[in-house]
Amino acid sequence: MLRTALRNVLAHKARLLMTALAVLLGVAFVAGTLVFGDTTASAFRNASAQSLKDVAVSVQDEQASEADPAAVSPAQGSGDRTTTALNAALANKIRALPGVASVRATVNGQATLAGKDGRPVNADSSWQNLATNYLPGKDGKDSHFPLKEGRGPVNDGELALDAKTAQKAGYRIGDTVRFATDGPALTKKLVGIVTTDDPRITAGGTLTLFDTTTAQKLFHTPGRFHEIAVAAQPGTDEHALTARVQALLPEKGAMATSGADLAARQSKQIAETTTRLTKSLLAFAGIALFVGVFLIANTFTMLIAQRSREIALLRAVGASRRQVVRSVLIEAALVGLGASAAGFALGLGIATALHPLLSTNGAELPDGPLVISPTAPLASLAVGVVVTVLAAWLPSRKAAKIAPVAVLSSAGLVPPARSLKVRTILGTLLTGLGVAVMLYVSTLKTSKETNLMTAMLGGALTLCGMIVLAPLLSRPLITLAGKVTTRFFGISGKLAQQNALRNPRRTAATASALMIGLALITGLTVGGYSTQQALDKEATQGLAADYKVSNSAYRGLDATAADKISKLPGVAAAAPVTSTNLDIQGTFATITGTDPRALGTAADLNFQAGSLRDIGPGKVAVSDTFAQQAGLHVGDKVDADLSTGQGDKIRKKLAVVGIYTKTRAVYDALGTVADVLPSTATHTLDNVLVKAEPGKAAGLEPQIRKALGNSPLLKVQNQEQLITADSGSLTTVLNMLYGLLAMAVVIAVLGVINTLAMSVFERTREIGMLRAIGLDRAGIRQMIRLESVVISVFGALLGIGTGIFLAWAAGGMTSSSMPLYETALPWAKLGLFVALALLIGVLAAIWPAHRAARLNMLRAIAAH
Repeated sequence: MLRTALRNVLAHKARLLMTALAVLLGVAFVAGTLVFGDTTASAFRNASAQSLKDVAVSVQDEQASEADPAAVSPAQGSGDRTTTALNAALANKIRALPGVASVRATVNGQATLAGKDGRPVNADSSWQNLATNYLPGKDGKDSHFPLKEGRGPVNDGELALDAKTAQKAGYRIGDTVRFATDGPALTKKLVGIVTTDDPRITAGGTLTLFDTTTAQKLFHTPGRFHEIAVAAQPGTDEHALTARVQALLPEKGAMATSGADLAARQSKQIAETTTRLTKSLLAFAGIALFVGVFLIANTFTMLIAQRSREIALLRAVGASRRQVVRSVLIEAALVGLGASAAGFALGLGIATALHPLLSTNGAELPDGPLVISPTAPLASLAVGVVVTVLAAWLPSRKAAKIAPVAVLSSAGLVPPARSLKVRTILGTLLTGLGVAVMLYVSTLKTSKETNLMTAMLGGALTLCGMIVLAPLLSRPLITLAGKVTTRFFGISGKLAQQNALRNPRRTAATASALMIGLALITGLTVGGYSTQQALDKEATQGLAADYKVSNSAYRGLDATAADKISKLPGVAAAAPVTSTNLDIQGTFATITGTDPRALGTAADLNFQAGSLRDIGPGKVAVSDTFAQQAGLHVGDKVDADLSTGQGDKIRKKLAVVGIYTKTRAVYDALGTVADVLPSTATHTLDNVLVKAEPGKAAGLEPQIRKALGNSPLLKVQNQEQLITADSGSLTTVLNMLYGLLAMAVVIAVLGVINTLAMSVFERTREIGMLRAIGLDRAGIRQMIRLESVVISVFGALLGIGTGIFLAWAAGGMTSSSMPLYETALPWAKLGLFVALALLIGVLAAIWPAHRAARLNMLRAIAAH
């Protein structure tokens, strides 16, 4: 039977080609994901090891260390100014300890550069714009940042950049570099260009280096450091040295951590990060393989139907049912093994391509060589073989049930159609249960993990139910489609309809593969489009301003920024906006401080009671939602605590003078700047809303920048840019998901091609008879094309309909975080999906139709 299985594989190479391709693509996705995960984890570990090289002990501010215990390597501090314990005296004491080889005291922060063209570098991710101090040794060089050109900075007027940053910003040695840390623009001369292997820099961040005194002035306090890294002499016990260092530290304010502990923490974080990413990608690989199951099962079902006489002969000469099953499964295993080996090779290419693809879309992935662990090839081969064998199991059982005498005596008869009764009952139960779960999900208003899991369960049950019901649904839908094809294409259209209806199970299995891919893509599209519409509304709801001015590093604007902007020619109003925490009788909220008069011009608030004119010192308006939560009404006087969230509180007596519809322009309560600003953490403005005079908006941006010091940290956004900023990341994510799901659609297309090609082989005699009675080659090609289109459109309609339902049902879970969310249908894209199904049908039929048209009439009629 092993020889028989091998002979069958070699004899049906062409018919098994599409099955092999489906397995190959699915396994390639799995292999690429596993290799990519191993490669990324290795790159992170190497980068982490490099950053901790020669660090036996790290001394950090205790609060910063607790917040992010892994962020301890040079240029990785928080940049805060609270640490007081780490100073030069402490560094010298540590340096004098036995076993200490060297001590490196660093100051860390962020500096956003303006490029040579004047535009900020990494303006939307300023947290990646790292800055630290350059620490030269006796030779005048810093071993942590090897010089590529020039020298290190030595005074207040100089700085150095890493090579990638200098190239990105367009600077050369001797240029004047403009940058900002937390306020106005500063300028310094570029005297050096260094290299670094910090993973955040290699992943797209920037690095700016200053001399130690300048770094302390910019990011800390003169004479103070964020971290002291200690290198040990050879043979020194790391933990013992850590204990000696800890003994020198004050009881509060600083903490010493061994390099081994830091490495273990970072290794744990790396494992968690890469595992989550790998699991997410494997989920899409699983979808691709699941779609491939339909193709594989269809192929073996059709092969067994075509080889029924051969199997009957085997049974007649003594082969047992078990041997027949074993023969088919061995055949499937051989196909799976060969396709999986080729798929793993292709997976290496996918792993290589994933790194730049994800890095381009904002992922922080360090560079590193391709890493292939033994698990990746073994798992890939096992998955490919197991999936292929499992998909062929039911067809093999059908093969074993073939009765030798019955088949030999009725070789020319069409086997009777099996009843769909059991399948219909099971499909109805699954679909009904899935729909019931999704209707329950539609009542949920939060996207908690348990709710998401329930939605996933309901979606899976609904999809499975539709797959099981597909043969039953195929009859009315394909009959309807047949009326259209018959009307426009005559006899070819009629024959296409009858061919599609001849075997509902086969048609349904072929269409189901396409249905799954389009259901998921449609669900994503509808959900993404609805979310984007809600974001677009929220971004500008209640906002009449032409520009919103803010700080890209979230460090606020100077309290005088609105006054400076309001004096510019062409500005009708500049409304300052600041915010802080508010507690009224145990109900917590956020209060916005503004100039009510200016806000009346820059914003468009809908007041249900009172107005902006009523707001003044000690007088506030509240949003409708907060009024309901706190039980507030116009005329109420309440004791309110305004706090920065850091323990400090200011008690105020506030009178409620208005109620407005909540928008993103303002928060839960609205008061004056004078009431709110003293209670903010930094005493700065969150943003300024600028309304231009009629016809003057176009030229205001450069004037606003100049009035506020032209800092690279400034963000001056018009309404269109605000919408883009809110929805840009969503678009990027959706495009990535489309790319990942495209693999499932490609496999579905292969399924259509395979079904048609094998169907042509089955109908060789029939096609010959059609040619003999007058149907020309063009008519044969048209018949095959229309059959393909009918199957594709059937799958597309099921998929699009199911996807819309799932998106609608799951959409309610976003209402808590996005009150303006409503399910909206992107008709243009849905129409595009239907057109795509038509195109898939036409393209998938090219080879089978060409093959059918080329059949020799007489040989086809004589075929058995």
